[in-house]
Amino acid sequence: MNLNDASGLFTGLLVYGGMVAAALWLAMVIWTYRDMRVRSRDKVAPLLVGLLVAVLTIPGLIIYLFLRPRETLSEAYERSLEEEALLQEIEEKPTCPGCRQRVDQRWQACPYCHTRLKRPCARCGQLLEMSWDLCPYCASPV
Repeated sequence: MNLNDASGLFTGLLVYGGMVAAALWLAMVIWTYRDMRVRSRDKVAPLLVGLLVAVLTIPGLIIYLFLRPRETLSEAYERSLEEEALLQEIEEKPTCPGCRQRVDQRWQACPYCHTRLKRPCARCGQLLEMSWDLCPYCASPV
């Protein structure tokens, strides 16, 4: 193998390595841009982090990985839906004492098992809970 062949091989390897490095650099820039786009509603932030990685390459990518929002917008939305569902479960909702089905506070009887839920006051006609022995509206004993 002569010097020209070795020089040509070395040049070819350098060109190939440069192409791989350029492709890796471009992939990092595109990935950070896309990743920031799904993590922020801001239109400028993806451009800035793409520029950060384009200029600083691997250190810029490391900085971005430390500073990026920890969850995507869709993950944040799912988490808020889960929290809302938990809050609705925790919220006190009236249930029928007979069948444990959910009932409306205005209902006098359960539509599922026909258990009486409220009774009208004999004096003023307001609906009273079954356990009350005094009408809070007119102060008459039940």
